[in-house]
Amino acid sequence: MSLLDSITGPRDLRTLSRRQLEDLADEIRSFLITKVSRTGGHLGPNLGVVELTLAIHKVFDSPNDPVVFDTGHQSYVHKMLTGRLEGFDRLRQRGGLSGYPEPAESEHDWVSNSHASTALSWAEGLAKGYALRGEKRTVVAVVGDGALTGGMAWEALNSIADHPELRLVVVVNDNGRSYTPTVGGLANHLAGLRTDHRYEKTLSLIKRTVQRLPLIGRPVYDLMHGFKTGVKDVLAPQSMFSDLGIKYTGPIDGHDIAVLTNHLSQARQFGGPVIVHCVTRKGRGFQAAEENEEDRFHAIGKINEFTGEPLTASVQATWTDAFAEAMVQLGQRRPDVVAITAAMLYPVGLGRFAAAFPDRIYDVGIAEQHAIVSAAGLARAGLHPVVALYATFLNRAFDQVLLDASLHRTGITITLDRAGVTGTDGASHNGMWDMSLLGLVPGLQLAAPRDQTRLVEALDRAVDVDDAVTVIRYSKERLPDEIPAVAHVGDGAARVDVLRRAEGARVLVVGYGQFVGMAIGVADRLADQGVAAAVVDPLWALPVSPDLVRMAAGYDLVVTLEDNLVEGGVGQKLRARLAEADASARVLTFGVPQQFLTHGSRDEVLEEVGLTAARVAMEVLGTILAQPSAGAVTEPASPRTS
Repeated sequence: MSLLDSITGPRDLRTLSRRQLEDLADEIRSFLITKVSRTGGHLGPNLGVVELTLAIHKVFDSPNDPVVFDTGHQSYVHKMLTGRLEGFDRLRQRGGLSGYPEPAESEHDWVSNSHASTALSWAEGLAKGYALRGEKRTVVAVVGDGALTGGMAWEALNSIADHPELRLVVVVNDNGRSYTPTVGGLANHLAGLRTDHRYEKTLSLIKRTVQRLPLIGRPVYDLMHGFKTGVKDVLAPQSMFSDLGIKYTGPIDGHDIAVLTNHLSQARQFGGPVIVHCVTRKGRGFQAAEENEEDRFHAIGKINEFTGEPLTASVQATWTDAFAEAMVQLGQRRPDVVAITAAMLYPVGLGRFAAAFPDRIYDVGIAEQHAIVSAAGLARAGLHPVVALYATFLNRAFDQVLLDASLHRTGITITLDRAGVTGTDGASHNGMWDMSLLGLVPGLQLAAPRDQTRLVEALDRAVDVDDAVTVIRYSKERLPDEIPAVAHVGDGAARVDVLRRAEGARVLVVGYGQFVGMAIGVADRLADQGVAAAVVDPLWALPVSPDLVRMAAGYDLVVTLEDNLVEGGVGQKLRARLAEADASARVLTFGVPQQFLTHGSRDEVLEEVGLTAARVAMEVLGTILAQPSAGAVTEPASPRTS
């Protein structure tokens, strides 16, 4: 029986020797590489926190002492040590383990929201609650992968410093990276602490010299804490944390279990807020990561566990690839175009733009709010910024879009990658809120392209708008084949592309973005049942095109499909505009229900909520049969076999 198999909970670690813990660390790394290579997931971050997580669970008493992770994707080892070893065969799959902490899985998980820079606020609230209740429980916040570049983390630190009675340990997992090397003043400061060897060398020399003194060596050394602090202030300044009034220890080797255990034990005994600064290496123990760029293995699909090569070749470009190419071409034509990313240069497709135009790219760290307002400033200075984010992260910057960028009529463009249902990363990463939220913003224009041609067209138009916020949203899925229009109604932002005509049709299917393909599938299935339906795509979904309203008013039944919430979505907005126009057309809106969706593949999630061409067509047919006037029904065609 391996050591790993003998661990049923954190308490099992307390009987292990240092050598056994080191052997267990090796077993954990081998397990992670094997399992995550087969399922996909966040491999690099978790390989970097093996010893750190072992030390945390050896010193603290989880779940009595809550451990909160930020960001949550570095919690795989924590899951392994808290009784979930068997679940890794279905990591991030339907019915399997979440890729993030999940309270529904275990009492050891406290927070399921996997957005960065929130753990310190959670931890401060928990610690204050326990203090008020008179409970001597210590709260641990593990902060890493760039989470300290987020402004919310510093709001929390400011508050923590005001409560010296809190039993709170902040473990900074400093690997110098988020998805890519962490940027900004804070990152530079931590890098200085990491790389200034004068402090550790000097302290080591003092320790060796003093401890050689006969009889009194060790006691004298233990009494030298004040001198040690002075050395640290000179050789590796700690002013950033000491000025806040928070006890600081480090930087320490985040892969040395004995050192980690010692520092964490002292931090726990201190009885007040303590920052423990640990230096780790992302991807540690995986040869493919160590010999190449470790960020390549931050998040992976299925790979060869020995070489790190993908098991399935990418034969079709993604929306991100298309955006990356379009941005380089745009940058060549437009010297006023600049780009902004929030610590996700490569995931959002700005790596090529950065390589081509290094003076026109700004990585602001995990700070979406700042990204939007900084973009507004750039626009006021005469440039046109393109802010590339994941759709789910725009939620954090809604106020800035509304009251900074839009209120001031600044010409900025926001591109939203991973829009709609993303699936495997779970509830917090689905980009299903943006159209409902952005529909509240006066003057904002939003495009949902259906293919690469329309993406390029939307981007070209967006950067020409200098007095309004423009947004372009697209999926993380593979690019679909081009879907040509057979006709156009209107032009500019109001243009509606006609994709399918149908003689005598009384049903109009309106598809938005990634769901345009589904809209065509719905029309095909209706045709099989003798119901003629036309299909259109309003490339610019917001504001609702007057031409679309006039067109839709001529049909008995209008069906809308969007990869976004139904509530407040563009379908409901079209229904409202039709009502204002006194149109008699009935509108059926299909989109994501107002609920948090459990992780699984995108297709599994869509099937569960009824968003498939077959299910939508069935509901439309039910409506037509209940109200025959809603659509003409003729003799059904032969069933399709494909």
